[in-house]
Amino acid sequence: MRVFVTGATGNIGSAVVEQLVGAGHSVLGLCRAPEKAAALQAAGGEVLHGRLEDGALLREAAAACDGVIHLGFKHDFTRFVANCEDDRAVIQALAEGLGGSGRPLLVTSGVPLANTVPGEPAREHYPIVGTEVHPRAATEQAAALAAAAGVNVSVVRLPQVHDTRSQGLITPMIARFRELGYCAYVGDGMQRWPAAHRLDVARLYRLAFERAEPDAKYHAVSEGGVTLRDTAQAIGQRLDLPVRSVDAEQAPEVFGWLARFAGHDVPASSELTRRWLGWEPEGPSLLSDLANLEVAGA
Repeated sequence: MRVFVTGATGNIGSAVVEQLVGAGHSVLGLCRAPEKAAALQAAGGEVLHGRLEDGALLREAAAACDGVIHLGFKHDFTRFVANCEDDRAVIQALAEGLGGSGRPLLVTSGVPLANTVPGEPAREHYPIVGTEVHPRAATEQAAALAAAAGVNVSVVRLPQVHDTRSQGLITPMIARFRELGYCAYVGDGMQRWPAAHRLDVARLYRLAFERAEPDAKYHAVSEGGVTLRDTAQAIGQRLDLPVRSVDAEQAPEVFGWLARFAGHDVPASSELTRRWLGWEPEGPSLLSDLANLEVAGA
């Protein structure tokens, strides 16, 4: 199939492109930065120069392909709410391009949205929170509207996606720790964040796209919950920094904008995803990648 991929030059998207091409699909990849076009072409993708803000371009590209994998997102978390609302408009444009064709649209969300049953990890079939609790719910609200309009839409919910170069929200946390000169966690540090290796996640996207199951929800989770204390200790050992606990009142000063996430316990399960897709993660653990972290000057 010919697949339109947004975010095709990003950390996850570039691995998804390699997965798709390796499986015999062709890729039309949206590329915002001209300097990244060569890498996309080298991976076997066709370059579409443009931006997520160009709704007309997105509609045309979706209409010209056999399906869409939407990975593009503005990762400026200082304006997280606005970026999530922008994603709503992007999904609407992609859905309009696919119309009622039955061609698949696979969108990207986050596993914390389904942490809605007290004492239980997030599961694929659990209801999600609203935007007043987590702004990224805008993505799944847009997906639901597209499904109601007859689009074959499904959702991949991401944890902290890692390799030795990038680890989702942990990457800016590492930068903050280096500024502070120490690593930190909130309270006892037992808050759990799910995780998965970048290449495992890329394989899941391919499998989910090929399955093309309408209204499916998938959890790209290898480890259901790595504690923030273990994460901070692994970073501290790699960077030779001390590790300390801070209380909830100190968190905004210590973590900055990351404080809204640092105190949250958001474990997640991928039991159903593994059954549906035959997906079994194979990559290194989060703590292993943090032990081998690639950091300039470290």
